[in-house]
Amino acid sequence: MTRKTGTLYGIGVGPGDPELITLKALRILEQTPHIYASTSSKNTYSLALNIVRSHLHEAKVEQLPFPMTREPEVLQEAWEKNARRVLEVLTTGSDAAFITIGDPLTFSTFGYLLKTIKDFEPTIRVITIPGITSYHAAAALIHTPVSEGEESFLVVSGALGAAKLREALSVTDTIILLKTYRHIDEILVSLEEMGLTDRAVCISRCGLEGETVVQDIRSLKGQSLPYLSMMVIKKKGKYF
Repeated sequence: MTRKTGTLYGIGVGPGDPELITLKALRILEQTPHIYASTSSKNTYSLALNIVRSHLHEAKVEQLPFPMTREPEVLQEAWEKNARRVLEVLTTGSDAAFITIGDPLTFSTFGYLLKTIKDFEPTIRVITIPGITSYHAAAALIHTPVSEGEESFLVVSGALGAAKLREALSVTDTIILLKTYRHIDEILVSLEEMGLTDRAVCISRCGLEGETVVQDIRSLKGQSLPYLSMMVIKKKGKYF
């Protein structure tokens, strides 16, 4: 007889505020015996784990290290090692959950882990619980619609600077630029060249201690921004 495998839950726990987690996510966490959270291979800090820590009871929490690198071979080795670790639990018939900030299928470690697990064991049952994204929380904080009527918006990573910014703004009405912390000066120059400096707001650590909203983004030049920083850039409309 083939042993029944457990279910893998990918759970988005929201952008940072512990109250911005869904009832469904809480219910799954309360009944799942094995919970995994990603950390950098250089430390053991996990924002996702901090968010849900007060909601956890008897669950076993294990942190999976992922290197902060762009080297494909190093990353692949980490995905495979961590996927096998999760599969060790699932193949015993026990359920497991992987928690991630924001939404588990939007710029998330879970997407890579899921693909690798499926490559190893295509029949593994997976249930994904969506979470509130950082940019929706930021829009709520600044009381600004992400889009209205026939408007469109794009979510773009700023991890490599302003490389995609000009192209993105040519085809949409609003840009959500994530991960602005590393190349803020380059981004500021691009926005100035496009005449959009006064159409952008920078939000850092949304929903967390140290939360800031900067409307005069010129003041950010030369500054060191927190890792959790983003910009909302609107070509039309207004901020409230």
